[in-house]
Amino acid sequence: MAKKILIIDDDPNIVTYLEDIFQDNGYATCKATDGADAMDVVRSERPDLITLDLEMPKEWGPRFYRQLSQDEEFGGIPVIVISGLAGNKYAIPKAVASFTKPFDREELLKVVKETLGE
Repeated sequence: MAKKILIIDDDPNIVTYLEDIFQDNGYATCKATDGADAMDVVRSERPDLITLDLEMPKEWGPRFYRQLSQDEEFGGIPVIVISGLAGNKYAIPKAVASFTKPFDREELLKVVKETLGE
């Protein structure tokens, strides 16, 4: 069964790009357009990894991450930050990695594969 990656981003172009990258490399994907909806998607889809934008309408990525990390069942899901904000590596210090948009797709895939043990 393919590992599942949840993409949390409000930019539909980024979501589509990430879906293409991950699906082309054998991963299943699901998505949420902001942090407010993301916990519902986590509970229903049970992803193995999350990519998280920081700046979104409704609820920012760091608020979602706090909620996720406090959840006993899902708090251990690894998170990769992908954001246009400068200094994004400081927003979620426990993130597996932080990428600034635009990012290198091969570097992202390398981190995903290492994180998921592939």
